[in-house]
Amino acid sequence: MDPDSITEASDRINEKLKEVSGAQPECTIYRVHRHLPDVNPKAYEPEVIAIGPYHNNSEHLKRMEGHKLRYLKQLLVTKDPPDDVGRYVAAVSRVEAEARKCYADLPETLTPAEFVQMLVLDGCFIVQLVRKFKRVMLRERNDPIFQMNWIIKSLQRDLMLFENQLPFFVLCELYDLIESPGQHSRFWSLLFNFFTSLYPGQGSEPMPIVDPRQVKHLLDFLHQSWLPPPRCSSGGSNHELITLGTKLRFIGSAKRLEEAQVKFENRPKGKSLFDVRFEKGVMIMAPLTIEDWTESFLRNLIAYEQYFGHNQNNFVTDYVKFLVCIVGSSMDVEILTRKGIIENWLGDEDKLVEMVNKLSDSVAEPGNSFVYAKMFEDVHKHCTKPWNMWRAELKRNYFNSPTSFITLFAGLVGIYLSVMQTLISILEH
Repeated sequence: MDPDSITEASDRINEKLKEVSGAQPECTIYRVHRHLPDVNPKAYEPEVIAIGPYHNNSEHLKRMEGHKLRYLKQLLVTKDPPDDVGRYVAAVSRVEAEARKCYADLPETLTPAEFVQMLVLDGCFIVQLVRKFKRVMLRERNDPIFQMNWIIKSLQRDLMLFENQLPFFVLCELYDLIESPGQHSRFWSLLFNFFTSLYPGQGSEPMPIVDPRQVKHLLDFLHQSWLPPPRCSSGGSNHELITLGTKLRFIGSAKRLEEAQVKFENRPKGKSLFDVRFEKGVMIMAPLTIEDWTESFLRNLIAYEQYFGHNQNNFVTDYVKFLVCIVGSSMDVEILTRKGIIENWLGDEDKLVEMVNKLSDSVAEPGNSFVYAKMFEDVHKHCTKPWNMWRAELKRNYFNSPTSFITLFAGLVGIYLSVMQTLISILEH
């Protein structure tokens, strides 16, 4: 390369370097990286409502824009005296620059006025929706959102999607204007009441009152509200967070574990879904309910943990990895259903198996803080005891089908007859 070309290339790189800021922006709302939607794109896409800029131009979501305006108008005219939308616009404008930094992929063509308008309409709709959900007297007589149950279910699902979010502090700013400033505990309670039916298992409770800026968005709120209880620090706890010294060995399916004398029991009350224990050959699990929206709920929480899991709160991802291990076939589902551990509202056992096994596709493998590592090691020690290994091998080879059992029975009869013939021969002599 000649000197002039070197100079030209250097100048171009230097011009681009000037455009790079010194610090990485602290974004909190991303688009899902391509590998996750490739498995099931519908799990990350809203069905009825767009919140924020990422799905704002989707044609099938336009219908809900009219409902956003109606909710805002009702909010303004029912105040005494009637409120002015300018108050809401002014409040959101004060945090517009901060809110803009939250989005990793904000369209450059979106003007400050358009951005603030979107935040006000979307934010007021969310606040009004959760207020109306709790307080029936706030609903209009012919509000279609509350006349059809499927719309509420779709809104609950859509408002927790990874890409369908507003900064949480924007929602709190608007709630302060709609209700009364500083009453965030009430807002926490309204949100939890609205979303609680989405949780597929125990462990959910309203998150403690914190600074609104410690919550990124509604999906983060749901994640923090589902945190499992603090892990024990004493040795021997099955759910103790430990650092892996060697490569993690995954456990077998429910059927294989049963063959190795592992029993399954459910813990119906009082414990988190994530508190799976293995004690004296018994795996104790809390009930898990699988419904139509469970896949989307879990997938979006896993996506959240893929982006923000550096704080080691990857409890949803770890639980799903565990679930993938023990659910490999319809026989596993049948075992766990019979024990009251899985409640399958999908109907088809094979459909549930397929859904569970695809949940971990394109998801990073457990790191050095896999929450079930100690439990997995205990299961391996149990299953590799000689007696348990022998029984498991016997069941797999001779009790899995009528033909195998007949072969075993015939072999035992043959041995018995051979021994008897030998004894008779000895006695005759």
